[in-house]
Amino acid sequence: MPKMKTKSSAKKRFKITGTGKVLAGAANKRHRLISKAKKAKRQNRRTNVISKPDGIIIKRNFLPYGL
Repeated sequence: MPKMKTKSSAKKRFKITGTGKVLAGAANKRHRLISKAKKAKRQNRRTNVISKPDGIIIKRNFLPYGL
């Protein structure tokens, strides 16, 4: 069976930790920041761990070799 291709968009957006969790950047941080709370802007600076069911889908379909 041939090798599976990794989705180029996924390798730019997600990172796999050593324990197999999927990290992604926070949403809602691009524009209209004046109307957002200071706490929300501060918490969105960091990357977030994606929920386990969503992480399984990302790893299986988009990152088959766990970049």
